[in-house]
Amino acid sequence: MYEFDIQNMTCGHCASTVEKAIKAADPEASATIDLTARTARVQSKLEPAAIKAAVEKAGYPSSFKHI
Repeated sequence: MYEFDIQNMTCGHCASTVEKAIKAADPEASATIDLTARTARVQSKLEPAAIKAAVEKAGYPSSFKHI
């Protein structure tokens, strides 16, 4: 499981976009988005850098921490 701090995520549409970006990178990923904390917890077989790249490509700078 990985946790990402997501910058610029301020509304439900943003959270949905982040979740869609994660799912596009790994359709089997499980993602829990916390809009208030501006975090995404992701269970994926992909390396965290691949998830981070997908989120950033969607327009949301992020930083990763392993849980």
